[in-house]
Amino acid sequence: MSVEYLGLSEINGPLIVLEGVSDASYEEIVEITVDGNKRKLGRIVEVYENRAVIQVFEGTEEMSLKNTHTKLTGHPMEIALSEDILGRVFNGVGEPIDGLGNIASEERRNVNGEPLNPCSREYPRNYIKTGISAIDCLTTLIRGQKLPIFSGNGLPHDELAAQIVKQASLGGDSDENFAIVFAAMGVKYDVADFFRRTFEESGASSHVTMFLNLANDPVIERLITPKVALTAAEYLAFEKGMHVLVILTDITSFAEAMREVSSSKGEIPSRKGYPGYLYSELATLYERAGIVKGSTGSVTQVPILTMPNDDITHPIPDLTGYITEGQIVLERSLYQKSIYPPINVLPSLSRLMKDGIGEGYTREDHQDLANQLFSSYAHVGDARALASVIGEDELSPLDKKYLKFGEMFEQKFVAQGREENRSMEETLSLGWELLTILPREELDRVDTKILDKYYKQNIDISLGKKSNNEG
Repeated sequence: MSVEYLGLSEINGPLIVLEGVSDASYEEIVEITVDGNKRKLGRIVEVYENRAVIQVFEGTEEMSLKNTHTKLTGHPMEIALSEDILGRVFNGVGEPIDGLGNIASEERRNVNGEPLNPCSREYPRNYIKTGISAIDCLTTLIRGQKLPIFSGNGLPHDELAAQIVKQASLGGDSDENFAIVFAAMGVKYDVADFFRRTFEESGASSHVTMFLNLANDPVIERLITPKVALTAAEYLAFEKGMHVLVILTDITSFAEAMREVSSSKGEIPSRKGYPGYLYSELATLYERAGIVKGSTGSVTQVPILTMPNDDITHPIPDLTGYITEGQIVLERSLYQKSIYPPINVLPSLSRLMKDGIGEGYTREDHQDLANQLFSSYAHVGDARALASVIGEDELSPLDKKYLKFGEMFEQKFVAQGREENRSMEETLSLGWELLTILPREELDRVDTKILDKYYKQNIDISLGKKSNNEG
């Protein structure tokens, strides 16, 4: 028999306090009725003796200490799941907002996930193609990996996220099932509409499940949205055998919501005012990526976060970097040069790419090519610094070639159209064409056999045709 509690003892922002409660548990969902007719949901975030602190998803507007009835449900938050969630759009707590009705399913799962034995994990292998050269060649996304994108306010991370959703695949010769779960937290209405319209027009929406928490939606809902999305992804991956790519944007909105709620609870703040458990909360999300032994599916994460003031040492990107396996960094100076996507490859890396590329996965020359491109582009920075001091005319012929390589690398390799979907073969071939700008003896990161096979120093990149000049 369920028990209803009449009235409240305290209301503080999105939190309410209920006293005289028995048998309440952490993360338990409660049903709240306001004025006898308006229904809201909340979850218990703190229990102390007979006192429960509850987060109200829809906010505490219209609630008073006397007009509220609260009922404990006895279970954590759950969502209905089936393969029918593909092609659907939900709000931040998993309720359909596309006008197509509720999901008909007897399968309901706890959004907090289930503990995963580390011994049951398999090491990530194989890659996911994004069609973006700077990612596919230099920071390859591996199935089961968590690879965040570090962006900044005003940078085109929304366009990049949409392009990845449209173009992502398991490679041209794969016949495995692939799906995408897209979750947006705290986005403006026009941004949410951009995502929906882009996916529908590109035809990608049929294999995409969207969870949208808008900027005017309750702050508390932002704390639930990524958990709901990851629960859907785990179901598709480990129950239906699909390879699922999860894109979460913007993790900064999630962390800001956590800070706001923590402040309302009166908790002692840590760095920059964020709660001390920010690390564990982020780890709870990121560690839900991976591959489980005995399952044919996988969950791969690409969380997107905007760095406040472009500060990569800010707690959110700093802690994210500890947990994840690399990062893709967007650079404002490249964006100001009209380069899209403005990916700065030098601070970007994918720690797992070495095990999912090369012969049998992409192409035998992939790792050597990536190493050489990194090394050569790093040398470009030295040449540019020297040119700023003594002038470009005073540089050695070799440094001038590095300057040309750097310009062509940014304009031809990093930069590409918003609708341009490059194959892995095109990306690797383009990388070799760029290296022909440099003398062969400068390519010291490539095995001699691979160099003999792929290096041809008679291609003029700027003209796109063969040249008679060898240097």
